[in-house]
Amino acid sequence: MAELLRPYVQARPDEPAVTDERGSLTWSEFNARVDRLAGALRGAGLVESDTIAIHSANRREYFELMTAATHIGLRYVLVNWHWTADELRYVLDDSGAKAIFSEDRFAAEAAEAAVDTPIRVGIGEVPGFTPYEDFLAGGPDGEPADQVLGSSMIYTSGTTGRPKGVRRKSMATGLPIETLKNITAGFAQILSIPEGGRSLLVGPVYHSAQWLWSYGLLCAGRSVVMRSRFDAEETLRLIEEYRITNIHLVPTQFVRLLRLDEATRQAHDLSSLVAVWHGAAPCPPEIKRQMIDWFGPVVNEYYGSTEASVNTVVSSEEWLKKPGTVGRPLPISEVHVLREDGSEADPDERGQLWFRYTNGDDIEYWRDPKKTAGMHREDGLFTTGDIGYLDADGYLFLADRAIDMIISAGVNIYPAEIEGVLITHPAVRDVAVFGVPDAEYGEQVKAAVELEEGNEPTDALTEDLIAFSRQKLAGYKAPRSIDFVTTLPRTPTGKLYKRLLREPYWADRDTTI
Repeated sequence: MAELLRPYVQARPDEPAVTDERGSLTWSEFNARVDRLAGALRGAGLVESDTIAIHSANRREYFELMTAATHIGLRYVLVNWHWTADELRYVLDDSGAKAIFSEDRFAAEAAEAAVDTPIRVGIGEVPGFTPYEDFLAGGPDGEPADQVLGSSMIYTSGTTGRPKGVRRKSMATGLPIETLKNITAGFAQILSIPEGGRSLLVGPVYHSAQWLWSYGLLCAGRSVVMRSRFDAEETLRLIEEYRITNIHLVPTQFVRLLRLDEATRQAHDLSSLVAVWHGAAPCPPEIKRQMIDWFGPVVNEYYGSTEASVNTVVSSEEWLKKPGTVGRPLPISEVHVLREDGSEADPDERGQLWFRYTNGDDIEYWRDPKKTAGMHREDGLFTTGDIGYLDADGYLFLADRAIDMIISAGVNIYPAEIEGVLITHPAVRDVAVFGVPDAEYGEQVKAAVELEEGNEPTDALTEDLIAFSRQKLAGYKAPRSIDFVTTLPRTPTGKLYKRLLREPYWADRDTTI
């Protein structure tokens, strides 16, 4: 048996382990396929520390590949299935992938990008690729020998350029399997996921948080129900049907859920939920209050990133006492707020956030020592560029990303605060706030707004949205102008490509501030 699956195969062999739109696999069935797949990967010539790429939407085969790679020391790259062929080719080359497993719906991009990748396997009909089931059938029955830890490599979203692979020292290939067992068991406890719990995955597993809240928990014995896309009403139905205990959502999904009609919201039994986690993007306080009112005190928040994993957590009860906080640091995380001169900021004073793991863990960018060094200080602290503050009780509050901050007439303005107000307007479906050039003040505040159906972009609506902002924020924070857009350039994980919105306004300038 695959070592991480052994306890669950022995204890509940006939219970579902992974379920997607096409069906389900029990723990016993899943383990048998993982064992055979591990043998097939080795039979194809892949050895410890080699890299494979998984180019697929959420489905059972994805989890089979991750689990098999985990047990034979392979590095597996979680590919963003929205990438173009050029973006995919870059990651295949950068990661040194010797094999790609691509789903048929992305066949065109895979065929164009992977011409130089030696092993090409198609999940479904991908011209020129070996069918996945044929590849699997080529593996031997039985437990793979000499099991050794493989690891994921997740590429950043590339909001400021080409994406970079991120690796954690604690998850390096070649370590004992027990390493991951201990890590995932610890996170299941921290995240309040019950023994035998069931996770619902409705975000892309290639995202670090969705990976942790699905595959990470699977390795700790929590079964996974998944869908390849998010649908608000279907999500409620799946929670009821499968008695889901935990789910990871992002704020844009909260908004979609809250905008379901009341009859639909009340038609489903959600009492099985014990932990609803959110992160990945700032959540407007009013949206979060509404979710707590609806789901109850099971709505928890974390703060982290692809690079920094999970650093702080906060329960509903704590958040209601300190609205806006993202929680207190975990025991393994140090969080420091530093001024520009490197000194520690006082409580409630904003500064750049810096981190260190007390267990000696660290991060690096794949094949980019300069970028790795650039995010570290000499004392070992590292940063992801966020700005925030710690209050007197040690609770962390975020302000914004350093790269997103607007400086107008020498005053720092934080877009997330303005976005949190505008998203509560009934005409607004999504919003992004950023700075554009201003001859007098250096920068001025602009909002890009995606409207809810039934609303039309008009001068009157522009005036209404600006006035709405002024009711809740200081006047200098209100947008000076608004662009109405059909769709904001947001990733499925909730992250905005603000660069794409900002750049046209700065195209004829030497600087972007």
